[in-house]
Amino acid sequence: MYMLKTCVWELTLACCFSCRYCGSNGGRARENELNTQECLFLADDLADLGCKRVSIIGGEVFLRPDWETIIRRLVRNGILVCIVSNGYLIDMTLAEKLGSMSIESVAISIDGPARIHDRYRQEGSFARAKRALGVLANAGVSASVISTLNSENVHALEELYTFLLDYPIFAWQLQACLPMGNAVSSGVDHRFDVHRVIQFVEEHENAPFSIGIADNIGYFTKSEGSLRGNRSGFAVFRGCQAGISNIGIDSIGNIRGCESLYDASFIEGNVRDRSLRDIWEDPDAFSYNRKFTPDLLTGNCSICSAKALCRGGCRSMAHFAGNSMYEAPACARHFS
Repeated sequence: MYMLKTCVWELTLACCFSCRYCGSNGGRARENELNTQECLFLADDLADLGCKRVSIIGGEVFLRPDWETIIRRLVRNGILVCIVSNGYLIDMTLAEKLGSMSIESVAISIDGPARIHDRYRQEGSFARAKRALGVLANAGVSASVISTLNSENVHALEELYTFLLDYPIFAWQLQACLPMGNAVSSGVDHRFDVHRVIQFVEEHENAPFSIGIADNIGYFTKSEGSLRGNRSGFAVFRGCQAGISNIGIDSIGNIRGCESLYDASFIEGNVRDRSLRDIWEDPDAFSYNRKFTPDLLTGNCSICSAKALCRGGCRSMAHFAGNSMYEAPACARHFS
């Protein structure tokens, strides 16, 4: 029996941006997105399955008129809620509303200094993200920052770090850009030296906020246990959790093991056709992970001493940027 712990839920595809590297081609809401009642039922189903934490994403979450109703239902059900936002719509009024909702945190996407961030997103978007960090702090809302790395902005990490020192964030996550959606059509070069990023995190271990790399970067270098936003020394990557302890839900109710596996081939079902429990407990669902055995690993992953625990790294990175579903293209142990 697999225990559902976390969920990434794309509440809408509507967005005020169309970022050059948006993997989901955000911009306009999909036709026939889940209605309010369907979302409330889904919030109850997540709680019934024991889900502990939900990350709400878009598009841009706050463009959905009933976002507050849905999130309050999740919170009422005892689920920790993090909202991921580009920050563009967050003013003091919205920040104060968020402060009254008992959410866990808000993560603001900032991908570099203004000259870089605005070029990949929208002119003036850096200033709005900066404003969002300020008003969230004033409203007492816990805030973090997520940066999506590519071949250009990876060179501006130190500059962005200096900027973030002026804000009371609790965490900064560095994740790799995936070559899917707009990142492909706009020709964004997603490749960068993963060793450089790991070294940056190592050099800033005494930062006033936690700095961590996401699960699509790594793996098992000498400082692995302290790289993923937890400085204990024991927080090692334990294999892709898509369909193991995590699911992704898109705005029309499709269920995937992870919302970064943004390909129709990874859809396990739709909550309009089958219950979430039925999809989650289907013995044939999420087979790429649930039926994983080490002999599926290819390339350097097949001979790596950490293969039993790592299991080939992030499946979405492998699918979109690699040669095999079971070989990590951004592994620091073998990447050159």
